[in-house]
Amino acid sequence: MPDASSSPAPAVFAVVVTYNRKALLAECLQALAAQTHPPDRTIVVDNASTDDTADYVRGEHPEVQLLALPDNQGGAGGFHEGLKAAHAAGAEWIWLMDDDTIAEPDALEQLLSALDDLGPLRAPALLSSKVVWTDGSLHPMNHPGFVNNRLDWFVTASAHGLLPLRAATFVSLLVHRSAIDELGLPHKHFFIWSDDIEYTARVTRRRAGYLVPRSVVVHKTKFAHTAVTGTGGRFYYHVRNSIYMLRGRRTWTNQEKLSVLWFLLKTTSEYLRLNRFRAENVIVVLRGVRDGVRPVPTK
Repeated sequence: MPDASSSPAPAVFAVVVTYNRKALLAECLQALAAQTHPPDRTIVVDNASTDDTADYVRGEHPEVQLLALPDNQGGAGGFHEGLKAAHAAGAEWIWLMDDDTIAEPDALEQLLSALDDLGPLRAPALLSSKVVWTDGSLHPMNHPGFVNNRLDWFVTASAHGLLPLRAATFVSLLVHRSAIDELGLPHKHFFIWSDDIEYTARVTRRRAGYLVPRSVVVHKTKFAHTAVTGTGGRFYYHVRNSIYMLRGRRTWTNQEKLSVLWFLLKTTSEYLRLNRFRAENVIVVLRGVRDGVRPVPTK
């Protein structure tokens, strides 16, 4: 197995997935260009935007590799294709983010610096930044899941300025190429939501991953929303994809699935309550359940 910490200057490719948010993409790319340790290459995956995003990237950022998808494949499809392209091009580490991720100038440098002082810790397959909202508070949509059954590992990692991950989002996540070699790519059929949770949990079930708190990015959403608040009909994907995860065998242990189920029930209850159990919102949940128990797409 490759040692992710053995190379003094690993090739790092940034992958930015975008859809109809040209202004935010411009800010994201500006932040990448200003990194104290800039990525060796940046790939923008455009999910068939209709706001001239592709033309903007070609005209204003000729240094950026544009991967223009023929149709909108959602965040899951975008990250799937971006990881696939970066891996094929020889990247050792792939830095994933949405177009509304604004990295602090030393965000990548701090992620990579974690490799210099691992001590007895296992070499990571994943490294995640601390994600904050525009007011500096932790973004509730990007709370990571930590390893909670290995106190010794948690204490050792903490002494090195790291926290052991069980799951994280794709908002500033470094993925080592060996994770793709061993465990494949994110599931396209998730479309949006939980594709990152499923993928990172799939990886950390076998490999180590760490949160690097000194690496900070701003998730520049309009509101500090969660899966429950301000999501409307998109809550369908949360329900359906949570059921997909419960049915899978590679990601969660049976004991962990109880926590996934509890979280699904809790968030569904909150969603319905916040929306006053209106018929259209009940239908959103029922559609998610119906499609979640149907045969899972193979692509």
